[in-house]
Amino acid sequence: MTTLTFLATVGPMDGPEDRSSAIGAAKAGDLAAFEQLMRQYERMVLVTALRLLGSMEDAEDASQEVFLKLYRNLGKVEASATFSGWLYRVTVNACHDLRRRRPASVPIEDAGEVASGEADPQQRSAAEERRRVLRLSLRMLSEKEREALVLRDLEGLSTGEVARVLGSSEATVRSQISKARVKVKGFVERYFRRRI
Repeated sequence: MTTLTFLATVGPMDGPEDRSSAIGAAKAGDLAAFEQLMRQYERMVLVTALRLLGSMEDAEDASQEVFLKLYRNLGKVEASATFSGWLYRVTVNACHDLRRRRPASVPIEDAGEVASGEADPQQRSAAEERRRVLRLSLRMLSEKEREALVLRDLEGLSTGEVARVLGSSEATVRSQISKARVKVKGFVERYFRRRI
């Protein structure tokens, strides 16, 4: 299994594309519209934070911060295609802030609560093992490599979008992704070689 195939099995978290009416209504003070926005993007934000932080508790805290910031900044948020990019940037920054406040690393927890349920127990077991190996491999990366890889390969952003979210150049992002993929591939190969 190639690294990209392995990463694709975990997949990006896509949100609904049409959000302008919900953002407009939320800006006008419609709490139901804001709750709709939260429901549409809560999985994306939570999974991204979990992949970056490795702890469900920390990911939930970061997600709460993201949606608080969204609520406070609704007037400045545009309903354009950059909305999800803005959310990713805020999520990455919330994870940075959380890491600074909590210097001790918390072990990666089971992400079963946010994983999609496969019907077949054997498929479910194989999918959980892939998720566990991915979480472990992400811990081996530097913070910048992990952010670039999660946003590009797991969340499905383009290299340009990742560069904008991380405030970096596309060349730097490509380099970080390349290094991260090599490290993940090596980890995955070593892991499954030991299991045989």
